[in-house]
Amino acid sequence: MANLNKVFLIGNLTRDPELRYTPQGSPVTTLRIAVNRNFRTKAGENKRETCFVNIISWGNLAEICNQYLQKGRAVFVEGRLQSRSWQDSQGKNRSVVEVRAERIQFLGPKTEPGVEVDLGSEPDLELGEEDSQSQLGA
Repeated sequence: MANLNKVFLIGNLTRDPELRYTPQGSPVTTLRIAVNRNFRTKAGENKRETCFVNIISWGNLAEICNQYLQKGRAVFVEGRLQSRSWQDSQGKNRSVVEVRAERIQFLGPKTEPGVEVDLGSEPDLELGEEDSQSQLGA
């Protein structure tokens, strides 16, 4: 039986990236994005549903995301689903499903009304997991 674990998302960061390092010194950045789905009900009413997704990036990709991304910025994420389980400090079993980023493309900057943005100063960046894997020796 064939298997496929691939995710493509476009959304906006809901907070600034969080960079941390593993005990071995590998950089890991956590992003949280809001992804909207617009649809029409049977009654013909337009609705919007928002899904909040945690994104994990490693290595060089993690460092660049931390350096250039901020809350509100639009991104395209290509990756795969991964699940993690652990026991918290109160002894409760916890689990989460998140997206392990393989590639992140920074989309147009989020602007505020009245703020002029020089689009030539920060080009869209497209990074792949192979950039981060080379840093990890994988």
